[in-house]
Amino acid sequence: MIKTNYWKITWAILVVCATTAIASPAQTFTTLATFDGTNGVNPFSPLVQGLDGNLYGTTLGGGANCSSEGGCGTIFKITPAGELTTIYNFCSQGSYPNCADGFNPAAGLVLATNGNLYGTTTQGGSNCSSYSLTGCGTVYEITPPGKLATLYSFCSKPNCGDGSEPNGLVQATDGTFYGTTYAGGASDYGTVFKITPVGKLTTLYSFCSEPPCANGQFPEAGLVQGLNGNFYGTTGYGGAYCRGGCGTVFEMTPAGKLTTLYSFCLHAKCADGAVPFAALTLATSGNFYGTTTYGGDCVYSEGCGTVLAITPAGKLATVYRFCLQTGCPDGFHPNGMVQATNGNFFGTTNGGGIGCIDCGTVFQITTTGTLTTLYSFCSQPGCTDGDSPTAGLVQATNGNFYGTTPLGGNSACNTPEGCGTVFSLSTGLGPFVETLPGAGKVGAKVGILGNNLGGATSVTFNGNAATFNVKSSTLISTYIPLGATTGYVTVTTPSGTLTSNVSFHVIQ
Repeated sequence: MIKTNYWKITWAILVVCATTAIASPAQTFTTLATFDGTNGVNPFSPLVQGLDGNLYGTTLGGGANCSSEGGCGTIFKITPAGELTTIYNFCSQGSYPNCADGFNPAAGLVLATNGNLYGTTTQGGSNCSSYSLTGCGTVYEITPPGKLATLYSFCSKPNCGDGSEPNGLVQATDGTFYGTTYAGGASDYGTVFKITPVGKLTTLYSFCSEPPCANGQFPEAGLVQGLNGNFYGTTGYGGAYCRGGCGTVFEMTPAGKLTTLYSFCLHAKCADGAVPFAALTLATSGNFYGTTTYGGDCVYSEGCGTVLAITPAGKLATVYRFCLQTGCPDGFHPNGMVQATNGNFFGTTNGGGIGCIDCGTVFQITTTGTLTTLYSFCSQPGCTDGDSPTAGLVQATNGNFYGTTPLGGNSACNTPEGCGTVFSLSTGLGPFVETLPGAGKVGAKVGILGNNLGGATSVTFNGNAATFNVKSSTLISTYIPLGATTGYVTVTTPSGTLTSNVSFHVIQ
């Protein structure tokens, strides 16, 4: 089975956009880089900031290998100023389709506490001897300079009992990675797994183990760890309502006990949303926010999507329904969101916008549901600014937002619709620091990411002073001090005091 995201890309490629939309006056939008096939094509996963202050991401296709198939995908680095470097070309180990290192990396990367990046490919690996629509895929580790190690190849068990087509990863507070697969498992409807940094994989759960898939099926996104140590995620289909299921939100313990918290399409016309393709976001309140791709009772029969809030106990509130305005200037089919330093959530939509019904937007929304469209794509001739984003944003420690579009950009690449872009959006939010990891016990080592950290004179955990070592202008190494309690981390520099974007949780 082909992942839904591939169909989303195919659908988007058929779109030709108008070119009259504009950004909100207070925003500064910049197209940082465009893809041309040789350096990748179709980036539709979010970016991640590395220890060096640069951003890292993946492209589904393009690159130096598998040219007859449109490319096997890449991993790239881009500076905040827009200098793009390809650090890895997939299918470098073996010829297509026997790519031991995998190909088609659909998910983004996660920055681990060791400073390396971890990710997945949806296809290839040492257990897929020939191309199969059911995929296979790998888990890999890559250093910032580009040295890749394949940690695990899926379908190592009969009938892909260990899963197939993995989504993105999250590193838990114990250092282990957790993730989901879109397919495979005991019923071929996807799995939840954990994997150690050295590649030991354990399948924790197989979806659709409770007929008729009331516990969900086909997860399209990764997991997020809650404040209670459990993991929370979504499935795109399955659940208790609508034919075939409209998706679920679930909670899973580290040991693999799954609880379905919510099944979508409970209300008439799926006013509560349907088909959540994106991952949830842990808010500073301890609750989760997310989106559904469809539902919401808009003018289209399948719905235009929603923004939702859900408690760890499963109480769901629909915060916003897209495309209730004529012409959908607020967008439709939202992707994932990130909570910014001002407390609001920022995200993208795959369609809608001002002046182009199918080109997508960048939006900001408050916790109470006030939405502002910050930018509408295809506002430049030929959509050189990008088209139809399929991933959420990352807020870098300089305060700006960064994202990708799978289409638009360079019209001279493989397709007239463009091969995709990387963009930035400045909204006036200031710099901050980010801790890696976001929780730990007293005495544990913690990295602090930021900008212009050279000359730092103080680091505190909720007011408790810590010893520290400035590793570079973008990284400080420290230890959780005795007496530290849960709260914000601050760093004092010659240019001012920087505060962490979220509270650091001290584990007792």
